[in-house]
Amino acid sequence: MRALITRSPVGSAERLQGAAIWVVLALLFLLAAALSEAFLRPIYLFNLIRQAAPVGITAVGVTLVMILGGVDLSVGAVISLGAVLCAVLMNGQTSNLATAVLVTSLAGAAVGLVNGVVIALGRASPFIVTLGIAIAVYGLTLLYSGGTARGEVSPGFREFMNYRVGGVAPVLALAFLGLAAVMAWLQRATRFGRSLYLIGSNPRAARLCGLPVAAVTLGAYALSGLFAALGGIALLARAGVSSTYVGRGLEFDVLAAVVLGGTTFQGGRGGVGGSVAGVLVLVIAFNLVNILGLSFYAQLMVKGAIIIAASAAYEYVQRYH
Repeated sequence: MRALITRSPVGSAERLQGAAIWVVLALLFLLAAALSEAFLRPIYLFNLIRQAAPVGITAVGVTLVMILGGVDLSVGAVISLGAVLCAVLMNGQTSNLATAVLVTSLAGAAVGLVNGVVIALGRASPFIVTLGIAIAVYGLTLLYSGGTARGEVSPGFREFMNYRVGGVAPVLALAFLGLAAVMAWLQRATRFGRSLYLIGSNPRAARLCGLPVAAVTLGAYALSGLFAALGGIALLARAGVSSTYVGRGLEFDVLAAVVLGGTTFQGGRGGVGGSVAGVLVLVIAFNLVNILGLSFYAQLMVKGAIIIAASAAYEYVQRYH
């Protein structure tokens, strides 16, 4: 079992897939730069990363679950819960910030832990469980907020999160990149991270080898809930107001970014780095749509086309390489 845990979980096909999304990102960036010189300015690039932060932070946690062979459809609801809960606890006071962030993070992790317990111990379908939890969390958020925007974002919180380090990089963008870097390390360099790949590739073999499948599953879903709550806090920092439905539909953006990055629903392959690239591909694509003056409906069509093309490309690479 020690050999299984220490070997690299990444094969040649996965490396090719991982490189492909960065090539796509580079080509899309060059196209965007050709249409608008603003893309060449560092301050604009970091604005794109800041724009991507709520979905990107959430995608980091979902990536771990999907490597495991699961899925988390509750993250949109947890984003909404995180934004509302943090705003209420903050109540316009910077002095309440630490408590608000801590409690919100724990609430997100608790939702993820419930997902993990039902899926790991009840051997239930991740799709059905997380869909049901999403509905329940939306109901809880509505009950807590009374269906209206509650709480007040501290001006100091927004100023800090949008403060530009060196006059260029917003703290929110740097926080997103920092969290992604830490989780990429955890995924590749720790026993927990390598276990995700082994369980995702062959759950039965992993159990026979003595891997703690239930514990790893609990950890992955708890982290997914935690990062979704952090995504809600990031969205609060960007928008400045909370809303019960602020996260509705974002689970699809998150899943799109993760799939674009090479993490598949079959489990056993992919990674956080690819998901970060996938989020940036979507953000640049949407900005291109705006530059071209196309409608919101065109954005949805672009999103769908990108996902279909990426899925077809990954299937080709997996089958023939």
